[in-house]
Amino acid sequence: MPRDDDDDVPATKQQSKKVVAGILAILLGGLGVHKFYLGYTTAGIIQILLSCVFLGGIIGLIEGIIYLTKSDEEFIQTYQIGQKQWF
Repeated sequence: MPRDDDDDVPATKQQSKKVVAGILAILLGGLGVHKFYLGYTTAGIIQILLSCVFLGGIIGLIEGIIYLTKSDEEFIQTYQIGQKQWF
């Protein structure tokens, strides 16, 4: 039976969410949409709260650029397997 869970899949077989997460971070970073997309619910809520003081959009833009400049393997290892939530 196929599994939807990618946590146990090696990095070489896991599909990178880099491009979508990067674009979401740049365009909708203030709302934390990229955090929710990567499965970081708590970080997404914090990002929404930070947008009330205009920091959410800046953080989203920075994270989007960081996501898009990493290699697919590095992105998967850092954000999908390693679950690094900030920068």
